[in-house]
Amino acid sequence: MVRDGVRREPSRRGVLRGAVSGAVGVGAGAALAVATTGSAQAAEAAEAAQAAPGAGRLHVAVLLYDGFTALDAVGPYEVLCRVPGVRVTMVGHETGPVRTDTGELSLVAERAMRDVRHADVLVIPGGGQRGTTAMMADTAVHEWIRRIHRRSVWTTSVCTGSLILGAAGLLRGLPATTFWASRPYLAEVGATFTPGRFVEAGKIITAAGVSAGIDMGLHLAARLSDVKVAQAMQLAVEYDPDPPYDTGSPEKADAETEALALKLLADAAV
Repeated sequence: MVRDGVRREPSRRGVLRGAVSGAVGVGAGAALAVATTGSAQAAEAAEAAQAAPGAGRLHVAVLLYDGFTALDAVGPYEVLCRVPGVRVTMVGHETGPVRTDTGELSLVAERAMRDVRHADVLVIPGGGQRGTTAMMADTAVHEWIRRIHRRSVWTTSVCTGSLILGAAGLLRGLPATTFWASRPYLAEVGATFTPGRFVEAGKIITAAGVSAGIDMGLHLAARLSDVKVAQAMQLAVEYDPDPPYDTGSPEKADAETEALALKLLADAAV
């Protein structure tokens, strides 16, 4: 487990960087697969990588679904989209606009799930109750997540996205985190709640609620490139939190503030 950007698996980053520099005529994911799988699987990975956008680069896929939370997706995107050699793609059930949990904003899915067969990094954002519950029951999404996870280098989530990973069967027996009000539900998908802005367990990283996706994004930036690039990206997005209030976690807020926070979320949901 790793928290707050402390790296404990430099070999994984080294493999990734070698895959990028050594990929000629195939995507970075295919080069990684050639080094770690048999020839038949490597050929399949090469085909998938060539079909993916940004072939020859590291591919980050962010899943969009009706009712997702905007910052859960945009936070990691904003940090990772400028990392050298990285291409971030928004993926949905189908291409086109996808509504957030408030219904007042949409992001565009560039590609449909069926057309994305490989990603070096998978990001599953959380959502409101409606969106998260629907995704926890969506077996087609679970199948796609498992398929991408089989060859991903990192499989990640933000906020209640961890419950979707859990529903897909990927968190059994693992430490994980999620949105503070959803912590009890981790046990229902076989995970053990572990405090932290993000929690790393093997190649799975789960981030806590909403803004924690930025922290996880910076951690991933270091893994996909190096610490200097991650530090520069933190400055590039001027991520220097100094909020006017100290109620950013349930450990710091009183019961009245917790109740109001949940009411505000519920009242804004569609």
